Amino acid sequence: MIQRIQSVYLFLITVLAVVTLCLPIGRFLQDGVLTAELYNLYLTPANGESVYAPWALFALLLLVAVSSFGCIFLFKKRMLQVRIIIFNALLLVGYYIAYGVFAFLLGKTWGTFALGWAAGMPAIALILDYLAFRAVMKDEMIVRSLDRLR
Repeated sequence: MIQRIQSVYLFLITVLAVVTLCLPIGRFLQDGVLTAELYNLYLTPANGESVYAPWALFALLLLVAVSSFGCIFLFKKRMLQVRIIIFNALLLVGYYIAYGVFAFLLGKTWGTFALGWAAGMPAIALILDYLAFRAVMKDEMIVRSLDRLR
């Protein structure tokens, strides 16, 4: 299970998703002054209160983390693993769409949006998702070729 490279990829996706959940993914600036900081679960204005408007970002990343971690243990069901990996990729693309929508809509109220460095971690997870997909499909092709030889 752990000795397969796709298990390592899936574990790294889980780690990246959990780390991204904890870090700020953007800032809102107005005339060079910080007005609010955007996290995946909430927005913190300069006055310190929390606005839970972007909770959908948190839900998407949490679903990615849980499903990729659970996918590690489905090593005997490769085609189910492939479906979950594709589902994770779609969730990550949906995360960036929702991220853009929240940045645009909240930018009208809070000022100019500046990306945080943690916003790039789901993109790395998407690349690792593709690598895990290729590795699982490679294993499936090996198993199918061995079944043909019997």
